[in-house]
Amino acid sequence: MRECPFCSRIETGDVITRSDIAAAFYDGFPISSGHVLVVPVRHEADFFTLSVDEQVAIWDLVREMRDVLEAEHHPSAFNVGINIGADAGQTIGHAHLHLIPRYEGDVDDPRGGVRWIIPEKAPYWSDQ
Repeated sequence: MRECPFCSRIETGDVITRSDIAAAFYDGFPISSGHVLVVPVRHEADFFTLSVDEQVAIWDLVREMRDVLEAEHHPSAFNVGINIGADAGQTIGHAHLHLIPRYEGDVDDPRGGVRWIIPEKAPYWSDQ
């Protein structure tokens, strides 16, 4: 079994902030400046399998990191996403939430946001 890169970051302290049960760090392959991952400290692949306390701790760090990113990066908006399972695009088998800062003009038309995971279904407004 390959070593988990998220567990390694937690173990070495390569994090922005953490609690006893969740941690936040910058994404190794960021979509935008300030892209953060928030993860449980316990190694678990499935976000839905996390305890309520773990899920609450993750959302607490999401709020904390939003404040940090607003102060340091000044985004105009955010996307939040969780990929659960390979068919949803999860490539690291450790549950994680993406907090992605967005910036005015970073794409031509941001409408649809996370709906673009299936591009042909994203622009629902074009069929109206």
